[in-house]
Amino acid sequence: MIDQPPTQARHAALRLEFEAFQGRTHLRVREQTPPLKVIRAFDLADGSALVHLHNVSGGILGGDNLSLEINVEADAGAQITTTSATRIYRQRPETAPPRQYTQVRVERGGLLELLPDPLIPFAGSWFSQATHIDLADDAGLFWWEIVTPGRTARGEVFAYEMLDLETAITANGRPIALEHARYKPALRSLTSSARFADYRYSATFYICRVGIDPARWLALEAELNELAATLCIPGETVWGASTLIAHGVVVRALSVGGRTLPAGLLAFWRKAKHALYDREPILPRKVY
Repeated sequence: MIDQPPTQARHAALRLEFEAFQGRTHLRVREQTPPLKVIRAFDLADGSALVHLHNVSGGILGGDNLSLEINVEADAGAQITTTSATRIYRQRPETAPPRQYTQVRVERGGLLELLPDPLIPFAGSWFSQATHIDLADDAGLFWWEIVTPGRTARGEVFAYEMLDLETAITANGRPIALEHARYKPALRSLTSSARFADYRYSATFYICRVGIDPARWLALEAELNELAATLCIPGETVWGASTLIAHGVVVRALSVGGRTLPAGLLAFWRKAKHALYDREPILPRKVY
């Protein structure tokens, strides 16, 4: 097995719009450049649309510059997931480090559930990712991300060169969450007690709905932390939740092996979906 397939670098753009019409959400693909691709949208029981994102290259290569734009229009519901984990291949000396930029807008009354598979940075890889999400009044967001240390079955643990992850979430243009993490394991060890220590995997789950009373967010934070206490496994996985400055709460986890993270995220999603929308989440079929 080679670290990076012999595929040329790509500049790719994918622009998706979700529109509500007669109680159902319809997908419009405004732009689609390989290797990014969607095949179709699947109707879900609550009227929202499920879309699987494909990367036909099998992963992200050196020199790739990928742009994803998602617009969820008023009262529309979109659930977006990936077909497999996102693999970041080893960097070749002759190529620039790959980048991925995601721009999201959710209009009034819309809901986006962005549920990708884990990010796997291979040994020797470089990768920058920036995600900017803007929410209008009464817009909702459920977005999780799992970051692995690499291909652990091959003995790759924090063997990548650089991983740069930037997140900005705004409500009507005002920041409610800003985060920027840059990891360079060769320069600063991630296994130090000041960083990951014995943990190897991380998960972040943003839960937002614009306009909810602050007291309800404090109550949800308490409920999610009660759930977190039942999911923590000493020496294996720790969970915690905290409110944002407004309109949301963030759940975080660290894990030694990572096996408990998917089930934990589903549990938090279920509790938060009931609290904010009084309905059960519809799981993407591949989650099982």
